[in-house]
Amino acid sequence: MKYQNILQNGKVQCTICPRNCILSEEQEGFCHVRKNVNQNIKLLTYGYNTGLAIDPIEKKPLYHFYPNSSVLSFGTLGCNMGCLFCQNWNISKSKVNPQDLNKTSPQEIVDIALNNNCKSVAFTYNDPIIFFEYAIDTAILCKENNIKTVAVTSGFINENPAKEFFNYIDSANIDLKGFSQRFYGKNCLAKLQPVLDTIKYAVNETNCHIELTTMLIEGENDSDDEIHAECNWILENLGDCVPIHFSAFFPHFKFKDKKSTSFETLIRAYNIAKSSGIKYVYTGNLSNIQTSTTYCKNCGNPIIVRNGYQILEYNMEHGECKYCSAICDGEF
Repeated sequence: MKYQNILQNGKVQCTICPRNCILSEEQEGFCHVRKNVNQNIKLLTYGYNTGLAIDPIEKKPLYHFYPNSSVLSFGTLGCNMGCLFCQNWNISKSKVNPQDLNKTSPQEIVDIALNNNCKSVAFTYNDPIIFFEYAIDTAILCKENNIKTVAVTSGFINENPAKEFFNYIDSANIDLKGFSQRFYGKNCLAKLQPVLDTIKYAVNETNCHIELTTMLIEGENDSDDEIHAECNWILENLGDCVPIHFSAFFPHFKFKDKKSTSFETLIRAYNIAKSSGIKYVYTGNLSNIQTSTTYCKNCGNPIIVRNGYQILEYNMEHGECKYCSAICDGEF
């Protein structure tokens, strides 16, 4: 494995993510799927997945990356984040033996995508950072077959593996889970700064199309001050054209005592982001036509009218607004 340091006494340090786990022989990392086997980090889930599904690309969510196309989605087990509110905890925190899962090689995934006319393949459901090698090998074959690659990730990755990872990824939705170290430390058992570093790198130094998602949990990361701070950081570091999705939390895992996010909370965040100057703002799994629609950044007319994941109107030609010919940011 490339991203590891061989230490004394049979120990190995995994350097994929900022946890930099130091593992004794036969010990697994925080993610439970990267293990020290004979002083080499072994990915226990390589070639195994929790199932494949064909989704609309809007479900990732990606609203500016080949709208209305199909994506073949898959994930494995484990995660390098410790989110107490995880919406996919039955996958990310599962201790199931990977060998009890579906076995699908990178080539088989590509063949399935081709046979089902999928424009892209998505590494999702759990974070592809921890099944790095499986994702990269699949992405290489996708590129050889003119299939786009999509990552849904927390962005909690070290600098060098991030450079390799985003070299093979065409589009990513990165979860910016909140905008304070207090939130990340308490509720994600992680650090905010490495995520911000990843987002800045991916947006400013790669050709990967990036969209962001923040899932709002009332009383935890939804204050006006925190949303204002997030929007200001986006504007100062990424510009005003990176799409941001605010999505609703539903009680899961260790946050079952919390209430579901109201649509009013999402609308409040939506309005703050729009008034801050961010051009493309959406609400996610609770939405209406207004907050699902893409508006031209120049003339303000609706250019992709959606109801959730369903496209109702498409007022663009060759990526340009049909009303004023302004280019819409993204891949169309």
